[in-house]
Amino acid sequence: MTQIAGVFPVLPTPFTPEGPPDVAAFLRLADFALEAGVDGVVFPGMASEVETLSAEERAQMVAALGKHLGGRTTFVVGASHADPAQSAARAREGQAAGAVAAMIMAPPGCGQDVAQHVAFYRAVAEAAPGVVIMLQNAPAPNGAGLPPEKVAAIAAEVPAIRYVKEETLPCGQHVTRILAAATTLDGVMGGAGARFILDELARGACGTMPALELADAHVALWKAWQRGDRAEARRIYTLTLPLLAFQMTFRVRATKEVLKRRGLLTHTGARAAGPKLDEGDVAEIGELIATAKPAMTMHVP
Repeated sequence: MTQIAGVFPVLPTPFTPEGPPDVAAFLRLADFALEAGVDGVVFPGMASEVETLSAEERAQMVAALGKHLGGRTTFVVGASHADPAQSAARAREGQAAGAVAAMIMAPPGCGQDVAQHVAFYRAVAEAAPGVVIMLQNAPAPNGAGLPPEKVAAIAAEVPAIRYVKEETLPCGQHVTRILAAATTLDGVMGGAGARFILDELARGACGTMPALELADAHVALWKAWQRGDRAEARRIYTLTLPLLAFQMTFRVRATKEVLKRRGLLTHTGARAAGPKLDEGDVAEIGELIATAKPAMTMHVP
């Protein structure tokens, strides 16, 4: 199978002023990712406001993205659902659209019970034969926030799980512990918005799955790391971290505001719950974009 490694941004879902997903704007954002030189893209995920998308909207966007990419980069489909049958159906939709793997988070109701997680993932694998699963381990309330050894135990029982996206804190330590405990995995990807990316890479993570707004900077950081230029990687990290810290609070609304200021998005409407930017936040994000600007290689605001 295709190796999953490098920079895999999670694409956001643009909406029209009238409310539906804006497919044309969405595909333009995919083009930005391709132009930035990413190693792959992920859709839909939490940064895509996936919890607000209907099954029909989700299927439409996945099909449109797969057709648009046409194999030009690696595609990982988000297929999380509380019902394993529905999760398998979303994985098969992605597979039909060209996705090489399905990123799936078990429902929070599984809690810390390894047996429940194993049963969930086995049911998905059996209903979607041949699908490569990336186990997404996110903190509560969205995920169960499993300790690394339990992640490894689940992966050992479900051969379809080949990758983990690790987002529980402290991310770096968890990458180390998962890799030490899990001998069946092909890799562990960093998450948490790339706010801990250097620590994750230093501990053996095979890449990162941040939001989209700084894809070009993250590609430059990854390339610097790969060629052994730790100083350049840290320079880029230092420039981008204040903006990523701001994004931790405002999530997709911050992502969309940055994309708008970079000329990549017109309408910043969002369905997701969470705080909205006020006048002071709008001023602050401008300062943070200016700080990150030297790390950007294209569409510089």
